[in-house]
Amino acid sequence: MKRKHFLKTLAILPIAGTAMKLSSLNKMAESFGDTEPMPVMFMGHGSPMNAIEENDFVRGFRKMGEGIPTPNAVICVSAHWETKGTFVTAMEKPPTIHDFGGFPQALFDVEYPAPGSPALAKEMQTLVTKTAVGLDEQWGLDHGAWSVIKHLYPRADVPVIQLSLDYSQPPQYHYDLARQLSALRKKGVLIIGSGNMVHNLGKVAWNRLNETGFGFDWAIEANDKMKTSILSGDHTDLINFKTQGKAFDLAIPTPEHYLPLLYVLALQNKDEKPTFFNDQAVGGALTMTSVKIEKA
Repeated sequence: MKRKHFLKTLAILPIAGTAMKLSSLNKMAESFGDTEPMPVMFMGHGSPMNAIEENDFVRGFRKMGEGIPTPNAVICVSAHWETKGTFVTAMEKPPTIHDFGGFPQALFDVEYPAPGSPALAKEMQTLVTKTAVGLDEQWGLDHGAWSVIKHLYPRADVPVIQLSLDYSQPPQYHYDLARQLSALRKKGVLIIGSGNMVHNLGKVAWNRLNETGFGFDWAIEANDKMKTSILSGDHTDLINFKTQGKAFDLAIPTPEHYLPLLYVLALQNKDEKPTFFNDQAVGGALTMTSVKIEKA
C-alpha cells in the first residue's frame, strides 16, 4: 500500500497567550454554542472493507454514533496521514481518498462528501501553541477517517477535518498536542482517533481472518495490558510503549496506528471513564478494540 504525502509549507506561527485563546473560543462560540463535553473515541478501523460490509464491527460503530449527541464538527486523527510537521485539512469540500489497493471496485466507488470546516482549522492554529499548524488544502479524508465516520454519520452532514501525525515526533509530543484541543469538546466538537491498538500486518494469519476473535498470545497480552492501563487512567506506560517489552514490540512495529489512541487518552478528564467496544482480535495480529471516553 503506497501512501501519499502532501506536505504544505505554509505553516502559520501559533499565537500564544491566554487572551488570544479566549478570543479564539469566543469567535468559535458565534457558530458553535457551548455544550456539555463531547465524548472522545478511539476507533479500531481495521480493513477498508468495513466501509461497505455489514458485520459486528460496523454495528459497533453505528451504535456509538447513535449514543452520542450530533456534533457540530468532527476532528479525526487517522493512522493514514503522516507528515513532517503538523497539518490540518482546511478545504470546504475535502475529497474522499482511496489510499489502498487490491480491493473490489465497490470500495473505490465509495464517496463520503462531508463538508470541511476552514474556520475550525484556523481556530486549531490558534489553540495549538505547542507547534506550528499548517493549513492543508490537498489531502482530504483518507480511509482511516471516512471508513468509520460514514457509519456514525451516514448522511455526511457533519463537517469533518483531519489532523495529521508528525512522524518525526516522539509519543509524548502527540499526547501533549492533543491536550491543547480539550476546549473544543465544549463546543460540540467530536474528536476521533482512528487506527488499531495492535497492528502488525507482517504477522497476520491471512488464512484465519474469518476465525472470530483469533489472536496470537503476544497480541492478546499487549491488548490486555493496554486496556488495563486505559482503565487505570495512568497513561505513562502507554506513552512509553517502546519500553513495555516483547509483546508491545510485536503489537506496535510502527507507531502510526497506535498514536491516534494517545490523542484520545490525552483528552480524558478526571471525572470521565473509558469503555470498550468492538473488543476482538482479527487474523492473529490485529485488534479492533475501540475506546469511548465520557463523563461517568
